Amino acid sequence: MQTLSEIELEAMKLPEAERAGLASRLLGSLPAVLSDSDDGVAEALRRDAELERDPTAALTLEQLRRGVHP
Repeated sequence: MQTLSEIELEAMKLPEAERAGLASRLLGSLPAVLSDSDDGVAEALRRDAELERDPTAALTLEQLRRGVHP
């Protein structure tokens, strides 16, 4: 049986489209949330609800970029 490292090396030899398909199938085989030890999911849900209540609170991509790279 191949080790995980060997499988990864073989997968990296695949064309980009095939790697993307493989990644999608692998991700699809996992539960929606593996763990949430830092409450990240709760924060994401809180922010999503905030945007649902007030869509004007959203940033454009340009506003986000300016904030990240002033």
